[in-house]
Amino acid sequence: QVQLVESGGGLVQPGGTLRLSCTVSGVAAEDYAIGWFRQAPGKEREGISCINVRNGLPNSIDSMKARFQVSQEDVKKPVYLHIFGLKTEDTAVYYCAAARLGTYQVLCPTAHSAYPSWGQGTQVTVSS
Repeated sequence: QVQLVESGGGLVQPGGTLRLSCTVSGVAAEDYAIGWFRQAPGKEREGISCINVRNGLPNSIDSMKARFQVSQEDVKKPVYLHIFGLKTEDTAVYYCAAARLGTYQVLCPTAHSAYPSWGQGTQVTVSS
């Protein structure tokens, strides 16, 4: 059973930088993707970025590319989401999720509907 645990959230001042971590366990092979999503109060869950763990290729929502970056140093290490220039509107619960990829699938999906396994989320609050 795939399990995901997010960490690194908290209270941050506007303009600050944050690194969220997603630790994954229970995955038997490397042909999967990790996606990052967020959900603000009263809003729908939205995609941010994802990474193909097998080839290390990231894929991001266009509106998120400027300030959000997904990375992974090694397949056995956490997947990170780096957030730069935090704004009050970034306040949300941030989730990571896992999805199996097809054998020849190069890009990971950014739609939350593609991900069946989810973590519990970590709260990010941006406020002065």
